[in-house]
Amino acid sequence: MPSSVVHSYEYFPETEILRIVYQSGAVYDYLKVPQIIVDQFKAFTSKGTFLNKVIKKKFKYARIK
Repeated sequence: MPSSVVHSYEYFPETEILRIVYQSGAVYDYLKVPQIIVDQFKAFTSKGTFLNKVIKKKFKYARIK
């Protein structure tokens, strides 16, 4: 999963939180992200593009680091 934007990610299905670790080291939790969106994110070639066009526009988030 090489990406110029996303270093890594983790999904917590019980809380529907998608945690994104950016290449900069910043860590954000995106809230109430359904599994179907996470599956699309995993399958999408450009993680940064999907993140900017879908996830950031639809889901609230909190910076945790």
